[in-house]
This record gives sequence, structure tokens and C-alpha cells, in this order.
Amino acid sequence: MIIVMNESATLSELGQVIKVLEDRGFHPRPSHGQSGTVIGVMDAAGSDLADVAAMPGVQQVSPLSSKFKLVSRGFQDAPTVVRVGDIEIGGKDFVVMAGPCAVESKDQFLTTARHVRDCGGNIVRGGAFKPRTSPYSFQGLREEGLQIMAAAREETGLPVVTEVISPETVPLVTRYADILQIGARNMQNYALLDAVGSQRKPVLLKRGLMSTIEEMLLAAEYLMSNGNNQVMLCERGIRTFERATRNTLDLSAVPVLKEASHLPVIIDPSHAVGYVAYVDAMARAAVAAGADGIIVETHPDPANALSDGQQSLDFPAFARMMEGLKPIAEAVGRRMPAVADPAT
Repeated sequence: MIIVMNESATLSELGQVIKVLEDRGFHPRPSHGQSGTVIGVMDAAGSDLADVAAMPGVQQVSPLSSKFKLVSRGFQDAPTVVRVGDIEIGGKDFVVMAGPCAVESKDQFLTTARHVRDCGGNIVRGGAFKPRTSPYSFQGLREEGLQIMAAAREETGLPVVTEVISPETVPLVTRYADILQIGARNMQNYALLDAVGSQRKPVLLKRGLMSTIEEMLLAAEYLMSNGNNQVMLCERGIRTFERATRNTLDLSAVPVLKEASHLPVIIDPSHAVGYVAYVDAMARAAVAAGADGIIVETHPDPANALSDGQQSLDFPAFARMMEGLKPIAEAVGRRMPAVADPAT
């Protein structure tokens, strides 16, 4: 069920409605959007809420039949704008998150963060915990990596996004990161979704390697049903029979997700194609398709990267990509980040 409050409803009236619902054993989830406040009541299907509909400040009470409720346009028509400091994701700006696949050293990461900033990137990415297919591959610097990312944020002013891989590490990663990433392999790790959903930090949820759009939205529902409404959806390619690229980038997911959900949509062209030669083209396609941003890998020395060097842009290629995105962003009515002054 959803309860739509009048635009003129007071905080006191909202509080009274929530109290009545909680007194009946329900778990109301208020969401405040541009068009007003709505309350999702996930466990009230079939309940008689006629008296609630008559309460002061209530506009209407209606059922919501979709499998995914809090993430759907039926629950909230206005697009969600996720705020990370002064950055707004899901609004007018096209946001660029960039950095190495893995934090390898302080010098490597700080050098990359500075370059991302100087080219106009908004957010720096990096992996401290690296779930790898092979147990012998580099697994990340863990807390040392998180500390390095925090140092980069302190120097450059860029927020950091990094992956959290288990419920046990959520408190640790939350202390350092500005955005918590749920990786493709963990999209349906429900214990992890519950743990991250209980935090009040933005979340970047990546689509699973062989997951449908509906399954992705239901994973986002887990996050939001635990009270976290700062969720972003990330299309990063799905596994198909095609072997010319690492995965198949489903760009049609952008309009489909935009129609079904109010959450921002991010594209990961690096993991989607897996080869640096194709990353730039897919980044430009993401802008044209209506995505709210991209998350892309860049490295000072891709040939010697400890993880995903074959899909990481070197510094000149990243700068060229950033320049190439600007006219496309302008053509579709989006703004690109302003280039920072290195002297400031």
C-alpha cells in the first residue's frame, strides 16, 4: 500500500499517520520527493486503511501491485537525486566516477585521483576489497586501501566510491567511503543488501552478470526496504554468448529502468566491454542513451596494473574521453563537470 500525503501536510500530520501505522505493527517507509511525501507500507496488503485515508493531511491510500514497490515510479514519480556532498546524481549533471580497478599503492591512487579531478571527474573509484575469480589474483589492500582513498579525498576534495563484499565489512567500509558499491557478484547477496540498506550512505548497485532487470530492481528493493533511499542502479554488462567483448552492454536498460524506476542509472563501460579500445565509444553511448553518469576505470600504467589493466584508460585516453563526452551531454541537455583548476 502507498499513502500519498497532501502537499500542504504538516510534519505533525505526517507523524500522526506514521504512529498509527506503527501501532498496528506495520513498517511505514516515508519518502520525500519533489511532489511531496508518500509513505510505503510494505506489509499492509489487503488491510483496511479507510480510517487512515480520512486522517488530516492524507490525500489518498492506494494499493501497489508491482513486485518492486519503493523503487517503482508508482511509489514515486519524481526522479530521485542522490546527493554526495555538493554532487547531485540524477539531476541535470552527467556525473563521472573514475579511478583504478584496485588501489595498489598510495602514489598510484593519489596520482590517479589528481588526474581525475583535473580532467573534470566528480568522484574517484577504487577497490580495497577485490573479489576475484582466481584465489591467486590480487585481492586488494583492504583497510590500508581504504585509508589511501580517504587520503586522496582529503587532498583532492573528490568523494570516493568502493565495493563492500560482505556484511562483516560494512561498518569498516562505511567509515571511509562516501558511496558503497554492491558488485555484480553480490547483487543477490541478501544479507549484504540488508546490511548496506541499514546504512545511510549512497549505494551503487551493480547488475548481476546474468540477472534480469526485474531481479536488479528487486535487489534495490531490499536496500530501500531497510530505509536507504539513496540508491543508484548500475548497468555493467551481462554475460551472453558473444565473446568479442567481455560482457554485453545492455544500453536498452537505461530507458527501461528510467520508465520503471525513479532511481538514477549509471553505466560501467569498462566492465561491460572489457577492452580499452571500446570504452570511449560506450561511454559516449551512455550519455546519448540518457544515463545519469558513468563509472570508468583509468590507471597511470595499465600495462602493469594488478587488476583489469586491459580495460583501463591511460591518462591521455581518459582526458580525451572527457572532452568527447561534453558535446554529447550538451546535445541531450545535460551538463558536464567543470574542469578543476590544479592551482586551487
